[in-house]
Amino acid sequence: MALLGWDQEVTMPTGGARARAGHRAALAEVIHEKLIDPELGTLLTDLTPDTTLPPAARANLRELKRERDRAIRLPAELVRDLAEASALAQPEWARARDEDDWDRFAPHLTRLVTLKRREAAALTDEGSPYDALLDSFEPGAKVAELVPVFDRLRTALTDLIGRFTVEAPAVLPGPFPVSGQATLSRQVLEAMGYDFAAGRIDISAHPFTETMGLGDVRITTIYHEADVLSGISSSMHEGGHALYEQGLPEEHRETPAGHSLSLGIHESQSRLWENHVGRSLPFCRWLLPSLKDQFPDLLTDLTVNELYQASNVVRPSLIRTDADEVTYSLHIVLRMELEQALIEGDLEAADVPAAWNSKVRQYLGIDVPNNRTGALQDIHWCSGAFGYFPSYTLGNLYGAMFWQTARQDLPDLDDQMAAGNLAPLLQWLRTNIHERGSILTASDLCREVTGQDLTADHFIAYLETKFGALQTL
Repeated sequence: MALLGWDQEVTMPTGGARARAGHRAALAEVIHEKLIDPELGTLLTDLTPDTTLPPAARANLRELKRERDRAIRLPAELVRDLAEASALAQPEWARARDEDDWDRFAPHLTRLVTLKRREAAALTDEGSPYDALLDSFEPGAKVAELVPVFDRLRTALTDLIGRFTVEAPAVLPGPFPVSGQATLSRQVLEAMGYDFAAGRIDISAHPFTETMGLGDVRITTIYHEADVLSGISSSMHEGGHALYEQGLPEEHRETPAGHSLSLGIHESQSRLWENHVGRSLPFCRWLLPSLKDQFPDLLTDLTVNELYQASNVVRPSLIRTDADEVTYSLHIVLRMELEQALIEGDLEAADVPAAWNSKVRQYLGIDVPNNRTGALQDIHWCSGAFGYFPSYTLGNLYGAMFWQTARQDLPDLDDQMAAGNLAPLLQWLRTNIHERGSILTASDLCREVTGQDLTADHFIAYLETKFGALQTL
């Protein structure tokens, strides 16, 4: 199933969409049937009371039971219809985005929302039906618990935007040929520790990471000739996801205990590499010579401080994936609110662009000129991934806490990054996060690594310190 999804986004001819939808729908139904097999239920019931099982076995039982309990509630035809609908929607979304044609995508979104409402209703006992979709990506997450955290972030980030927004150019002067950007991305990924013998990098309409199995973790990225930093950030973000997947415990591969823990933890890895490393002053010191080597005619006189400032311009913008660290989570807040309204029946698919544009004006203070840079910019809805967006902000929060702890444990980290030696950081992440698979829950892992429960305080303090110092450069 993973291979079919990757192929559809990277190499499949557009004419294959209808057949691919059938393939993915058939496989989804097979997987579903295996999960709801009564014999599997009997085995889980027999094993669950055994308190002598080792931690990995208990994690296998916990995760498989959770997945099976969800599957039992979903009719097979709904599972098949969702897989088919998303496979058909993805190429139409890509065309609609390229052509700025909301009407092309709207019928597909309408069908997906209808199906996701059915899924949420089947999985919900109490509370918001959106909780059931959040749980798919962040087990145990509830709207009632996230809203206060997100409200605190919105207040704090709005204040920071008012203090740190600048009018300087957001990008370095281009154009930057894609071939040079691709070479640079490969150099950065190699420095991060991404194993190209167990992966590859390609270009897709929306960057993503896909794991086919042991020894095969693939990423995609996207380049813009006018903005070299965007391509680097995209590659580092997906590289962070891939490093997590490549570092999962081999002794537990092909079992739930050997899988990643949650999307919030997953996003902590991508956001940590993209921002805490990739937008840091020490990393800019290492990156600058490579930038000049690739684009000598454009960047001959560029200084480290100029590169650092260009990497960290605070300015409300339209595109989530290009947003700075201060404004990024506001992009997530508005998406979560729209998703919740869609699933709870307070918003219809046809009305999404108007609601989107209104929230962008409310939270970011800018106007959306077209749907291509507005409601059509993300791939998540066309793939049926309602409930995914909040994991990005959770990743920011987890990532800031992990970063603070890593810096305490690695006092020479700045010097190591400036020298391009990212191996100590990767090893710290391997030991503390990657190699643990899903043996712990996300909250238990956070508490064990950092000594604290999840909080927004460290992320807000990190932004305050970083961007306050940037003003003095």
